[in-house]
Amino acid sequence: MDKKIQEQENDYAITPRAVDYSQWYLDIIAAGELADNSPVRGCMVIRPNGYAIWENIQKIMDGMFKAKGVKNAYFPMLIPKSFFEKEAEHVEGFAKECAVVTHHRLAMDDNKKLKADGLLEEPLIIRPTSETIIYSMYAKWVHSFRDLPLLLNQWANVVRWEMRTRPFLRTTEFLWQEGHTAHATKEEADEMTLQMIEVYREFFEKYLAIPVIKGAKSASEKFAGAVYTTCVEAMMQDGKALQVGTSHMLGQNFAKPFDVKFTDKNGEQQYVWQTSWGISTRAIGALIMVHSDDKGLILPPKIAPVGVVVVPIWNKESEMAGVVEQAKELAARISSEVGCVVHVDERDGRPGPKFYEWERKGIPLRIEIGPREIADKAVVVVRRDLGDKAIVPLADLSVKIKELLENIQTNLYERAIQYREKMTKALDSYDEMKAFLAGNDSGFVTAGWCGSAECEAKVKTETTATIRCLPLQQDHQKTKCIVCGQATIDTVIFAKAY
Repeated sequence: MDKKIQEQENDYAITPRAVDYSQWYLDIIAAGELADNSPVRGCMVIRPNGYAIWENIQKIMDGMFKAKGVKNAYFPMLIPKSFFEKEAEHVEGFAKECAVVTHHRLAMDDNKKLKADGLLEEPLIIRPTSETIIYSMYAKWVHSFRDLPLLLNQWANVVRWEMRTRPFLRTTEFLWQEGHTAHATKEEADEMTLQMIEVYREFFEKYLAIPVIKGAKSASEKFAGAVYTTCVEAMMQDGKALQVGTSHMLGQNFAKPFDVKFTDKNGEQQYVWQTSWGISTRAIGALIMVHSDDKGLILPPKIAPVGVVVVPIWNKESEMAGVVEQAKELAARISSEVGCVVHVDERDGRPGPKFYEWERKGIPLRIEIGPREIADKAVVVVRRDLGDKAIVPLADLSVKIKELLENIQTNLYERAIQYREKMTKALDSYDEMKAFLAGNDSGFVTAGWCGSAECEAKVKTETTATIRCLPLQQDHQKTKCIVCGQATIDTVIFAKAY
């Protein structure tokens, strides 16, 4: 067993962040056994460790959605091409990313090679997003104001033909949830749009310990087909931004082409007002890049599939059964009294390699117990975020474990906040902004923007940074556009992004 674990240590060498951040990210995914490359270009296999995190995300978010009155449904992943053509901006925004099914069977040619056969009358698009297929059904289901609001969500997979892929952050196929709602009034749709972006803010900050900025996208960055898009933006440890959730006010842009109408209280026909919103497995990428270190993955306790790992230690074979039995009793007690998942590593082998394994997999707390600890009626507790060790009496263990898990969750959030503040600059000089964004330690820039697409495009061309958002919470004091100097009251966040 020791030899096997040692081989794993060699396989899971982690490149330091300071040496190569991109390689570090890939190494963390491998070391945490979160995902692996698949035989299909740009697609990943999510391993059990990674999928367990996604399951926790689903469980928590599903409860938050249902608290808002949202119900789950499921819609086909194959969408008729004509549906996309009904909303011009939407089809233009997704045209280059679509995977298209043109045939419905395979046939053998004269050389015994398979070829596509059975040409479809109408090509089918593998969903890059589901507005069109869902709203064609809403047109069948919505007739009266009594049918509204209609609040649905689906947990599904989507395909977007990405040119450059990176696990969790940008893959050809990925998992997500997409909510779609229909309302009687614009005011209700506006309210829903803002409610859902607040749900995402609460989720990322409370459960993933990732501080985010709520904002509105510029016109050039909004969702294709939306009236406006709101978002939550997070800063990674390399200073780059990552958009981790969006909520779109669609207005009547899809209701009209798909004829989603209802009879109002006055007996008149009206088009519904709609929203859509979603997060994806990109959240796991954010989790990695915000919290992890050069030793491996670090998971916040509220999202970690395993909160505590207990490692029994013995020197003699005769000690093994007794120590393992004590470890299991301890694990059952913690699980019952603290309410977290506890794993006992009862494999044969030296403890050192086991410590390394659980460290790289990011388990929040490790408990070490052996004959000495049993005799002393105390255990060694090690926290993953700081590496601190403490000897805790068994009588106080559950209380201490609960306290430590809460402390780890808080600490991860607070140090991410501190890093974001350190890496954010308020600037009013365009030359200073270009110099800052060109540096190795660039981050967020808060600056005035006049609202023109020309100034926005100039920044993108000259720095590769984009407007991440116009923060929803700002005082709108008079300032000037950092590019052209024109007077404005809008402050935006510029940053390079994934």
